[in-house]
Formats: sequence, structure tokens, C-alpha cells
Amino acid sequence: MRSLLDSLLDRIFPPTCLLCGAAGAAGRDLCDGCALELPYNLRACWRCGRPFLVPLPDGAICGDCERSPPPFAACFSVFRYTDAIPFLITGAKFRGQLNAARLLGQCLAEHISATTDRLPDALVPVPLHRQRQRTRGYNQALEIARVAGRALALPLESRWVTRPLATAPQSSLTARARRRNIQGAFAAQTELTGQSIAIVDDVMTTNSTVSELTRVLLDAGAGQVVIWAVARTL
Repeated sequence: MRSLLDSLLDRIFPPTCLLCGAAGAAGRDLCDGCALELPYNLRACWRCGRPFLVPLPDGAICGDCERSPPPFAACFSVFRYTDAIPFLITGAKFRGQLNAARLLGQCLAEHISATTDRLPDALVPVPLHRQRQRTRGYNQALEIARVAGRALALPLESRWVTRPLATAPQSSLTARARRRNIQGAFAAQTELTGQSIAIVDDVMTTNSTVSELTRVLLDAGAGQVVIWAVARTL
């Protein structure tokens, strides 16, 4: 039924590229030309997703991960946070453009399918505090995860973890302040014994948020946690 409904909606509202206004391709609001120009994160640390500025062998990790490995097992990030990606992410995050969130979720699912055949048991989007979600009206990480989970036939578990602590926006803080700001922000709501989980986020900057969320999931019994991020900053 969902496939039939999607096909019907595509006929009534054909996909249109969010970047140039041309006809979308492959059922996405993105044309082939703009898709080719997106800044894919092809050379990156496999552990934290940080883009490498020089070519390095596959499987290389960055110096920070060598010195102090993050609590999550790996990071899959689709894009570098540059060029058109900030426009799409801020549209999905702050301007209520759920079509941008849908496009980013589609790109994330395609990247995961092409990158790994080891899928988690469930997806957990980075939660928002209830006050911030009420103000914004939605959680962009949840909307992205919803699309990716449907495409990959994975359950979405948005209630496994909550965010009871209202923290300052991470984007306004230094790296050290981000780590202090996010401590204790999340709380597990159920036992997660042995679960393999992918945390879904829109953009990663310093790992602080996803690292804190990973620790909460592991403390609740999760067997392994990986990160699925739409974009990674330079």
C-alpha cells in the first residue's frame, strides 16, 4: 500500500530538485546533475567519520581516534558538511522543510546499502528535549531516521532514549563546552540487552552528542552502537 501511495503521490506531485528546481530523479527531490556535485564523504576516518584532507588507505583512522577511541564502534557519514549540504540540513532542521529531511533520509539509506551489509537491530534518532521539539514542531533526526528505516526495513525506536535535560544549543559552544553541556542529557527508558543500534543524526561536529548517547545505550545493555550521520564537519 505504501509503495502504491508513493507512486500516486509522485504522479500528482512529481519530485523536484531542491537545489536547482529541475525535475527530480529516481523518486528523489534531487536531479542527477546536482547529485553528482554533492560533497560525498569518500575519504574519512572509519571510526568517527571525520573527513581526511589528503588521500589515505581504506580503513585508516584519524589521530584523535588512535589516541582516544570513541565509545561507538564506527561511523557512517554520507557527506562532508559543505557546499549544498548546510542548505539542505538547515532547511530540514530549522525551516520545516520535511521534503529536505526525506531527501536526506533517502541519501542516508542509499549510502548504508552501498557501504555495509551489516545492519543493526534498530535505529535510534538523537532525541530532542520536549520543549525544543514543541517549539520546532518536529525532530529532524527522527524524520530522517523514519525514511532511512523504511527504506532498509529496520525498526525505528524513538522511545528507547529520552532527553530530560534541556541543554544549550551545541552549535553555539566550543568543543570542550560541548562535552560538558551534553553530560547527563540522555536517559534510557528500557533494557537493551544485546541490541545492535545505529544512532541517526543530521550532522556531526565534535562527537560529543553521539558519544554521550552511545554511553547511555551501552550502559542500558546495548551490544554495539554505530553512528549513521548525514554529514560530518571538516
